[in-house]
Amino acid sequence: MKRTAGLNKTWLTAGAAAVALLGGAGFYVLKGQPKAAPEATETNRADKEVSEGAGEGVVELSPAQIEAVGISVVAVGGGGGGEVRLSGRVEPMVDARAAVAAAVAGRVERVLVAPGQSVRVGQVLAILVSGDAAALKADADAAQATAIAAQQAHRREEDLANQGVVARRDAEVAHAHAMGAEAAARAARARSAAAGSPDAMGRLSVVSPIAGVVTSVLVGPGGFAAQGGVVAEITNPARVEMVFSAPPAVASHVRTGSRIRVTTPSGDVDSVVTGVATGGGLESGAAVIRARPTVDALPPAGSAVTGAVATGEAVGGVTVPSDAVQTVEGASVVFVRTETGFRAAPVLVGRQAAGRTEIVRGLTGAERIAGANAFLLKAELAKGEAEHGH
Repeated sequence: MKRTAGLNKTWLTAGAAAVALLGGAGFYVLKGQPKAAPEATETNRADKEVSEGAGEGVVELSPAQIEAVGISVVAVGGGGGGEVRLSGRVEPMVDARAAVAAAVAGRVERVLVAPGQSVRVGQVLAILVSGDAAALKADADAAQATAIAAQQAHRREEDLANQGVVARRDAEVAHAHAMGAEAAARAARARSAAAGSPDAMGRLSVVSPIAGVVTSVLVGPGGFAAQGGVVAEITNPARVEMVFSAPPAVASHVRTGSRIRVTTPSGDVDSVVTGVATGGGLESGAAVIRARPTVDALPPAGSAVTGAVATGEAVGGVTVPSDAVQTVEGASVVFVRTETGFRAAPVLVGRQAAGRTEIVRGLTGAERIAGANAFLLKAELAKGEAEHGH
């Protein structure tokens, strides 16, 4: 007989409370449990048993009830493979660190930041006074003045040529001189801008190229900053990634976009590989694998992490989230979504890698199955069997 019960008004969504909810949520469990998956010794007999077990162990559940108890419905994925564990660390991204240097040598007049202070893009870190910078500014001003004079001379020659006073060739020569003077002025302005756009006294600002936190300041007021010398270091703590070292043989099986399950001090993180550099560790010869989380945040830079990456993916295989595989009466099953709820389908499992389990037999790959919280369906089946026994 089917069991009937009224739908509780208050839904609980986790742990044992969620299991208790299922008993009062209006489930209907059809008599019969999935049979244990047989040994794969006789292929025909095993396939027959899988087929027979697929019609048993049905739990009727409405879409609203599925959503209320937090059972996710996911598609069966493709591919299988092995798993390799890698050690790594959380490190700042390449564009998350900046060592801000002085473009020209000069005396440090003021320092406007301190370690630990947050800065924005373009914020002034220090002010220098430089004789070289003053010379660059003077050269730019002189080149600009020369360009203006050449343009005026060109206009006069054009007017005279139009009146027939001078030859057209003289106007063309004046035009060439004006163009050359303008090019020289642009180059002088670019040199001045590269030095920090100093004023006429050689005073210039050293600014931050990124937003972040000042990690160190290497100069002080009254000191001297050499050309190319680091004034301050900036790091953006929000822009971090995971960097793993891997043997070249392992790295050859890892591709950009591959899934990698990472264990951090704060818990597991679903991540994706963003880059593989064979020979990236020049001294050790190891490859470098970079990864970023898909959703979760990472711990601070410097934290040790461990990654589990799938390698050697098998073409044509199917995989499911490891949470979807449940054991009922010694048999491995997954709960396949039906029009009225779920059906427990016996499966033969293979290897596990990066949070997924390979299904050797029992699924076609077109099914939609219960993923997270599939254990609630297993508990309901066990409860229904116990009630039938009374």
